[in-house]
Amino acid sequence: MKISWPKGMERWKAVLDRYRYALLVIAVGVLLLLLPTGESRPPAEEERADGEAFFQLEELEEKLARTLSGIHGAGETEVMLTLKSGSRQVLAQDTQSRGEGERSVSTVTLGRGSGSQEVVPLQTVAPQFRGALVVCAGGDDPGVRLQVIRAVSALTGLGSDCITVCQGDP
Repeated sequence: MKISWPKGMERWKAVLDRYRYALLVIAVGVLLLLLPTGESRPPAEEERADGEAFFQLEELEEKLARTLSGIHGAGETEVMLTLKSGSRQVLAQDTQSRGEGERSVSTVTLGRGSGSQEVVPLQTVAPQFRGALVVCAGGDDPGVRLQVIRAVSALTGLGSDCITVCQGDP
């Protein structure tokens, strides 16, 4: 079946006939570029892999408040934590000796293709807490206060002298 081209389109027909294979190769190339490679990660995973969002203080405070409100007599609870130091990553390092006591230390990186490199983390050090303030409806009861202090101490590693429990509005 022959296609009849309008008069103004005959020039385009000649170009298409002449560069048919080149256009086919370009179309296949574009199609291959659009296919997924399988290496991409969801944004949340990429964020966690970078180590920047390993520790979210607000999320921990909310989770701790929900947990503490489950203590008998505590009631509605709010928690505020302060940090002595945030979370950090310890990176792999390479040490090389160069004659007469000279040493060079460099951070180990891995090439991920297309010119990108990533550092090699050995471990992630958890943050250190400085103190905690818990405001709860049952904060005036010594039994509730003791249970709240023990729970916060167990979850954060803080001593009882760094945890304050106050009574909030009922």
